Amino acid sequence: MTEDAKTSKAQADPAVSVVGPGDGEAIILGTTRMRVLEDGSRTGHRLAIAESVLAPHTQGPPQHRHARHDEGFYILSGTVRFTVGNEDYDATTGTLVMVPPGTPHTFANPTDQPAVMLSTFTPDLYVQYFRDLQQVLADGRPLTPQANIDAMSRYATEPAAELD
Repeated sequence: MTEDAKTSKAQADPAVSVVGPGDGEAIILGTTRMRVLEDGSRTGHRLAIAESVLAPHTQGPPQHRHARHDEGFYILSGTVRFTVGNEDYDATTGTLVMVPPGTPHTFANPTDQPAVMLSTFTPDLYVQYFRDLQQVLADGRPLTPQANIDAMSRYATEPAAELD
């Protein structure tokens, strides 16, 4: 195979995906700014990855559990408080939190500084949930707890009602 043919094939059928610093799908949910780096479309829906910036004093979603996907959080900067059942964990820069299916959890930024985290979803099931929430806001509707629960229910997720 000639070098031209190799180069042409590599460009037509890339083996890797590269998302630059200004790339990715932006999703704004109140005081949280998310950038979807991989929505699962290039991983056979096995993995999705998003970067989230939580403004100071951002409250997270209601405590919930996923039935069909693992969720990982790697703290890039700041502090994120994870509530797992009745336990609180303050995760600082460099901390990885893995949440398996069925585990009740939520997160928040209780500090005066922004926090940035990288999230993984395996499989990619949950990315559309964030798009749905953004659509609620785009439609001019408030992002109420019920709107959040309704969106969760479409993605094998439910509130951890016994912990409310």
